[in-house]
Amino acid sequence: MRDHEMEAEHSGYRSVAGVDEAGRGPLAGPVVAAAVVLPRDISLPGLRDSKKMSPTLRARLFNQIIAQCTGFGIARVDETTIDEINILQAALLAMKRAVEQLPLEPDLLLIDGNRGIECETHQKTIIGGDDTRLSIAAASVLAKVTRDRLMEEYHEQYPRYEFSRHKGYGTRLHKERIREYGPCPIHRKTFKGVAEYWPPRPE
Repeated sequence: MRDHEMEAEHSGYRSVAGVDEAGRGPLAGPVVAAAVVLPRDISLPGLRDSKKMSPTLRARLFNQIIAQCTGFGIARVDETTIDEINILQAALLAMKRAVEQLPLEPDLLLIDGNRGIECETHQKTIIGGDDTRLSIAAASVLAKVTRDRLMEEYHEQYPRYEFSRHKGYGTRLHKERIREYGPCPIHRKTFKGVAEYWPPRPE
């Protein structure tokens, strides 16, 4: 996976940042994005698309990436903004903010997917990049672990929805809880599965 970044470096790019997001599909919570620049000699065994890894491996790699990377940025866009501008635009905004939080300015962005972000930095979009580009895979881990931890915190605030189990995705359990209790403040009210129950009924 690292070979692709090395090809970019051989083409004259000195600092390559991978960019990815997590949380476009859930019915609740923010979308989170990360941008990360990896050093040339980094070793991250087992790293791939974060969705294909176990939570234990993701957590271990999260710590390794933070400790060994040249720089990283993590940003979120909340559910209110998602409802206002739509999830695609919110995901692109989160990625833009993550890039802006990098402590150094990269000269190439490798972005997972087929949509670039509003940024003057040269960028390349790659469908499935989180499974083929090491820096994008690293960004996917930072984004997903961060988002999962946020949803675990929300579980403490709204325990009846059991966010720690499904992280806001539209599982059978989650949908049953929405039907039973109605949406809570972190639900995305424009999403199917939530919109039908909005506004929430009085307690």
